[in-house]
Amino acid sequence: PLAAAVAEQQPVPPVILLLDTAIPRHSWCIPFSVDGFPVPSIRWLFNGTALTEGPYIHTLIMEYEHNSTVLHGCLQLNRPTHVNNGNYTLVVHNALGSASRSVQVRFMDNPFSFSPEEDLVGPRPEPCPRCHQVSVAVALAVFACLSLSVLLILLNKCGRRSKFGINRECPQPGSGWGLWSPSSPPRSRPSRGALMVGVPPGVHHVQRRDIVLKWELGEGAFGKVFLAECYNLLPEQEKMLVAVKALKEATESARSDFQREAELLTVLQHEHIVKFYGVCTEGEPLIMVFEYMKHGDLNRFLRCHGPDAKILEQGTGQPRGPLALGHMLHIATQIASGMVYLASLHFVHRDLATRNCLVGHELVVKIGDFGMSRDIYSTDYYRVSCHAQTMLPIRWMPPESILYRKFTTESDIWSFGVVLWEIFTYGKQPWYQLSNSEAIECITQGRELERPRTCPSEVYAIMQSCWQREPQQRQPIKEIHSRLQALVKTPPVYLDILG
Repeated sequence: PLAAAVAEQQPVPPVILLLDTAIPRHSWCIPFSVDGFPVPSIRWLFNGTALTEGPYIHTLIMEYEHNSTVLHGCLQLNRPTHVNNGNYTLVVHNALGSASRSVQVRFMDNPFSFSPEEDLVGPRPEPCPRCHQVSVAVALAVFACLSLSVLLILLNKCGRRSKFGINRECPQPGSGWGLWSPSSPPRSRPSRGALMVGVPPGVHHVQRRDIVLKWELGEGAFGKVFLAECYNLLPEQEKMLVAVKALKEATESARSDFQREAELLTVLQHEHIVKFYGVCTEGEPLIMVFEYMKHGDLNRFLRCHGPDAKILEQGTGQPRGPLALGHMLHIATQIASGMVYLASLHFVHRDLATRNCLVGHELVVKIGDFGMSRDIYSTDYYRVSCHAQTMLPIRWMPPESILYRKFTTESDIWSFGVVLWEIFTYGKQPWYQLSNSEAIECITQGRELERPRTCPSEVYAIMQSCWQREPQQRQPIKEIHSRLQALVKTPPVYLDILG
């Protein structure tokens, strides 16, 4: 009858034969089949509102059925995310009438309850056997993402840390503190009326449609971090993996912090600082996009490549088995290079530790975290009092920071010495045999961490130069970097007589 109708050009009212849920192809497709003559017009509603088609969402006619008025097609969605979840209604119309049918489609969960269904590049990373159990969050990458620490580098205030790490009001003894801050005097804060709307000047904006979340990497006080696939980010790459940090609460204060950090992060460029790509301010949540560091945080990496860990097979360029002396010196030199850069800008990190450094391909190490280390490495932080929110990394802090809350480039040098100790102990916690109060007592009384068994005397001498009690007596980070570079070129001969 349909063929006869076509031959005789008899009118056929429109009817929807099929409308199914979305299926993943090269792009996502909501398949449909419709019948009618004259050929009916096709339009879509999304959650009851007319759907505007464009390069990312459009109707594609796949084929006409031979000798029939039936045609098959799909609503093609290019890289949909959770914002595209909802009710899709197909409406067809010709001179004889109209028909409609709806389908509920879910491409992915909301970022704040995201659970991946399919891996992007092979199996999701698993914690290595017998390693300290750490969330994949610090695997950025990222990960891995720049980080909350890096965000704070560029702040123009000092003091209490907000959800995005913005420093406020200069700290008094016993008050909170930001992780990074400029050592120059703070400028006055803009008034509430000066709150910016949209993308801060000079900051690259990433279209939300170009961000495809894959799975959650971790969660901190500010929000969540996801591994994502990002399109149109760099001209030489169609797509790339990134770390996406999503703001949990979009309050006026948090938005102000977000925008101020984004402005400042944009100007921070160094090969050993995790790269910041830009922001996405379309709708909620507000998003920052960072470089993804595939091997996660340095502390976990060290533990997984220590003599006591069963090593998982690594990719090309990654050491297999315990890290050798050359690897350790290479790691330390890269961190020192990043710290030289920060010191040249008169920025103070305040929380330098292996947990806040990230490891990428071919053992590239960069400074930066996503503000999650305080949740994941909670035992590394000491709460000042039962009722205070301030959490201090006292095992990495010099006496003046513990006693007087004084943070300078010299206090960062002390912390770098502790980072060196972490590297040569394969990620052990400083003063691991002591409680927090006992560690504070040792540090303020002038005791030093013991020389690691696998540490050459030349490297331990650098650690000791970082741990001078008087800040001005500590060796400048630029000189420390030079000493490490020399050791990389000519590694010291070291025999571990204990085997």
